[in-house]
Amino acid sequence: MSTFTIFLALIVVVAFLLVVVIMVQNPKGGGLSSSFGGGGTQQLGGVKKTTDFLDKSTWTLATLLLALILLSNVAINKGSESLDSKALDPDATITQPLPALPVDTANDAATTEETTE
Repeated sequence: MSTFTIFLALIVVVAFLLVVVIMVQNPKGGGLSSSFGGGGTQQLGGVKKTTDFLDKSTWTLATLLLALILLSNVAINKGSESLDSKALDPDATITQPLPALPVDTANDAATTEETTE
């Protein structure tokens, strides 16, 4: 298994966790914390801590996802030969000959007959 494959699997797992954490939150501030009946009173280790945990985990997973994507870019070209374009290199030699143009003999015969008359 290559390094890039490992990074790709980690990226998929972190992206899935990030989606789950974001879906648990409520855009109006309720979310999972309102499910515990936290109304107006804050309990020690209760609703406030749940909101803080979801907020911190969202930022942590987003940062981890960005870092994994950047690190996977480094691992994508490891162990392979140069992928630079030969078209931009002035010292590069052409290894394949240029394709030959097809010869149309029917038109050539007609033009030679017309010129001889």
